[in-house]
Amino acid sequence: MHRVSAETIPHTPAPSSHRTPIAQFFIPAAASLQERRPRTLKHGDTFAVFDHNGDALSGPGSPEGIFHRDTRHLSHLYLTIDGARPMLLSSTLRDDNAALTCDLTNPDLFDPAGRLLLGHDLIHLRRSRFLWNATCFERLAVRNFDDRPQRVSIEIVFEADFADLFEVRGAQREVRGRLHEPEIGADRVVLRYTGLDRRTRTTALAFDPAPAELTGGSARFTFELGPKETRPLFLEIRCGEDQPRRHPSSRAFFAGLRDARRALRASSSRAASIAGSNEIFNEAVRRSVSDLYMLITDTPEGPYPYAGIPWFSTVFGRDALITALETLWLDPAIARGVLGHLAANQATALDDAADAEPGKILHEVRRGEMAELGEVPFRRYYGSIDSTPLFVMLAGAYLRRTGDVVTLRRLWPSIEAALGWIETYGDRDGDGFVEYGRRTAEGLANQGWKDSHDSVFHRDGTLARGPIALAEVQAYVYGAWQAAAEVARRLGRPDRAADYDGRAVALRTAFDARFFDDALGTYVLALDGDKRPCRVRSSNAGHALLTGIAYPERAAAVARTLMDASSFCGWGVRTIASSEARYNPMSYHNGSVWPHDNALIAAGLARYGFRAEAARIFEGLFAASTYIDLRRLPELFCGFPRQRTRGPTFYPVACMPQAWAAAAPLFMLQACLGVGFDPDEFSVTFDQPVLPAFLDEVLLRNLAIDGAAVDVALRRSGPHVVVDALDRSGPIRVLSRS
Repeated sequence: MHRVSAETIPHTPAPSSHRTPIAQFFIPAAASLQERRPRTLKHGDTFAVFDHNGDALSGPGSPEGIFHRDTRHLSHLYLTIDGARPMLLSSTLRDDNAALTCDLTNPDLFDPAGRLLLGHDLIHLRRSRFLWNATCFERLAVRNFDDRPQRVSIEIVFEADFADLFEVRGAQREVRGRLHEPEIGADRVVLRYTGLDRRTRTTALAFDPAPAELTGGSARFTFELGPKETRPLFLEIRCGEDQPRRHPSSRAFFAGLRDARRALRASSSRAASIAGSNEIFNEAVRRSVSDLYMLITDTPEGPYPYAGIPWFSTVFGRDALITALETLWLDPAIARGVLGHLAANQATALDDAADAEPGKILHEVRRGEMAELGEVPFRRYYGSIDSTPLFVMLAGAYLRRTGDVVTLRRLWPSIEAALGWIETYGDRDGDGFVEYGRRTAEGLANQGWKDSHDSVFHRDGTLARGPIALAEVQAYVYGAWQAAAEVARRLGRPDRAADYDGRAVALRTAFDARFFDDALGTYVLALDGDKRPCRVRSSNAGHALLTGIAYPERAAAVARTLMDASSFCGWGVRTIASSEARYNPMSYHNGSVWPHDNALIAAGLARYGFRAEAARIFEGLFAASTYIDLRRLPELFCGFPRQRTRGPTFYPVACMPQAWAAAAPLFMLQACLGVGFDPDEFSVTFDQPVLPAFLDEVLLRNLAIDGAAVDVALRRSGPHVVVDALDRSGPIRVLSRS
């Protein structure tokens, strides 16, 4: 097997500690994913990362390849024409993310003596590719645009390293399983690996037509092309533990593409649609929706958004709960699926190795070899402090949005178990606040959403010692008690509701006394294990506005601090202010800008009437998206100040797409427009709507309540926004409050 050294990928590790404690294996990246503009595809438990040519070029730390259930089933895929790499013409994803198309052409081709055999741009190569049911389908169309016949040699080099995802991210393993000798047929190759977990994983490549030469690492084809003639080549790469179909074909390719597009269209059609007066905004929204539904995976309990590609394409509790909250107004089915799946996987017993405690909601699931063997603790891992209160919060929000008492009645035992965890295990010292402390040294040291090792610290920069009570976690717990009270009332349990209401009031009083700092003008980041406040200005405080735990008289000060130039960099609110000791705009959690964090902050500001400030945040993130390939917001970007005529500075290994980042613009639009629902009254409400500066009009179609739906247009009229109901189906009303 050969490699082209110029295309070898520099090491591109995962973020320093987010969702994993193996930070010691990560080293700085020499080239970012953003700079290389990867092309990503996903379906179910399979995802793929390719370069602009449609190749996967393996090298130390390269995230490229085809992955299935946390194992890289294809690590190298390299196409050449007469021994040379084709030149790129264009590389595009469909708007719905269903397929990748790469248009390539030949460079000047010479014989060994240096004589020109074929001038450039005479042979066109079009690679069309998609994922469906653990299989990567590709159609390569080779066309001769010369006025003379041409003999063309196409070679496809391939390899499967069967690396665990954590190995790809940088983990070193002393011992691995066994790679088997390739099984080679006339038109297919089967590659196998038996891991230390005794599972045999298989990658099968099948070709049509059969190659002229086929080995365990390459396939070579020779095409005699007349003038303007096109010849197709079909390739299927199947991942898993069973055998592939023996004969790929044009029929299988086009049938699979049809089914993939239909599935995406069927799932996304549930959601309300958004169109504005700004076409760039429309492009960004279309990409957000496409990314979201590409990341959604069907589970037995319903649709579930996987967190992000490449590092987090699996079940995460916190990410999915926040994504479902962001999209609840558009597509409540996502929230129902998330709640059902997390309830089905709720912890029922103590398990130190998994950081599991009865009633606790899942943090992460991994299916790779290292997780199966316990080399990483994430096979079923529960080490997040906020997933459990967020679960209860989302349940209440889902009920308010839909009135679906039947689903809530079914979820009630899981809600009670989650509340029991908050009381018994969440509040470790009985002071009324929820703190985290891991049960295993292999687990995450910090278990809030900012889970880098250095993300919780004191004013002088010293790291906080646990157990740690985070500001936003108390806000989520407050929201959970309120949600539980609302659900209990709807289920005919008034005594429980009164108890939960009382707990919410008590927590709000204690939170104000211990977390608000007049000198800071905002809430402290956390209380450490000695109950000393971490007096740091952080974005976490904005989450206190989200759930309503903040007293109204505190809201203006918190809003001013968040929108101060030390926190709001012009693109968004930084995770911590530039005035803080550990501020670093290039860090993962100490000065960067996260779209989902900003969306939650914007929703919190809007809750307290600061819709203009919410619109400023929306404008900043929208402006950032205009500088990004495909208008796709990444997981995060650096927190350097915004400058005229320059885009944001990208974080080297941010996931793109990332579910809660994709959903962030949708949630911010809801916050600005003040969209609310009353399922009992069959009404949609717009409370003091504000349009951000880049929009003069927005049209929302199919805002639905229990089968009834309405289309609504909102238009700027001087300083006001006019709301018009355009079309209705069923007994639904539209109310506007100015």
